[in-house]
Amino acid sequence: MTVDAEARTSSGRNRRASGGVATALLAYAFAVIMAGTTLPTPMYALYAGTMGFTVLTGTVIYAAYAGGVLAALVLFGRWSDAIGRRPVLLAGVALAVASAATFLVAGDVTTLVAARVLSGLSAGIFTGTATAAIIEAAPPKWRARAAAIATVANIGGLGAGPVLAGVLVQYCPAPLQLAFALHIVLAVAAGLAVIALPETTSRTGQLGIQRLQLPAEVRGTFALAATGTFAGFACMGLFAALAPSFLSTMIGNDDYAVAGAVASCAFLASAGAQVAANRMPPHRAMAVGCAALVLGMITLTAALVTSSLAGLVVAAVISGAGQGISFSRGLAAITEATPVDRRAEVSSTLFVVAYLAISLPVIGEGLAAQHWGLQSAGIGFAITIGVLAATCLIALPALRRRR
Repeated sequence: MTVDAEARTSSGRNRRASGGVATALLAYAFAVIMAGTTLPTPMYALYAGTMGFTVLTGTVIYAAYAGGVLAALVLFGRWSDAIGRRPVLLAGVALAVASAATFLVAGDVTTLVAARVLSGLSAGIFTGTATAAIIEAAPPKWRARAAAIATVANIGGLGAGPVLAGVLVQYCPAPLQLAFALHIVLAVAAGLAVIALPETTSRTGQLGIQRLQLPAEVRGTFALAATGTFAGFACMGLFAALAPSFLSTMIGNDDYAVAGAVASCAFLASAGAQVAANRMPPHRAMAVGCAALVLGMITLTAALVTSSLAGLVVAAVISGAGQGISFSRGLAAITEATPVDRRAEVSSTLFVVAYLAISLPVIGEGLAAQHWGLQSAGIGFAITIGVLAATCLIALPALRRRR
């Protein structure tokens, strides 16, 4: 390379955002992409009324997102280590734009499912890559808080999506189009932000399918962390998919802004709890998180029995906090127990459990609602998840003694 070429290359690098600016731009992009995955939340009831489908069909549309996430995690989970963070992030942005554009023209269930799958692929590609990029791009003085910044961007974006969409659907024209048109604009800006960033990895990884295996020494810890994770993500799936239906069918409130706010409460409580519990010993935090999930399900049962909006909000907050603590600190417990060279595949396996939990139980809830009604199905769901979380809580002391 000539001196002039080296100078041009160095100048190009200098023009790219770095340090705190790069971290902020990555956090913005992360939040925007994740917000897009929850934008449809307050719209499911409106889609159902427009297209004439049942609660079960609505849950299947919602759960298609998880299929996209799982495919992305397994097929592309290692790609950013091999080809760099920026290309993978840009692919995630492109999929997010494609998802929003598909929602814009959706006129039937098949198109809605396709849009959700694209959204899931975007999130699955973006989540791990953006988290790693934020940690790598953070200046030294921010390094200790970089993981928390990534968490807030991730879960905060998930929480912002339903609120933004709910307000636009309730108070603005074109209720099924405006939110997605706005998201395309925000996502394009996120893509420009990613282009402005430097590459943060040395591209030392290899392309290939992400393995999903568990070393023998981590299986006990994984079983309990996965149980708590399953319970917590099932709760989040319930609030994201069915909060509008609970409000309109059982409480008689058809305000889409309120529906979005209820779902958002769970995600924002999760983000706050993850940050607050960051220094809590993992096994103690898992116990606290599972206890909160049990309490959240008791509160949800009471809210469904009494048709209480306030109770539904409180249940969302408590359950979201429980999910945030049990998942984040459960992942930390698994990381501590796993050999360094096996951590990627073990954490990926936990994420697979998480996204199965956010989809399959919700579909089961839709099936139950079709046969026994939404209230009975919701109460049955709450009891089942409460028992699952309680089982994890009871088993934790035995695991600690064995350790």
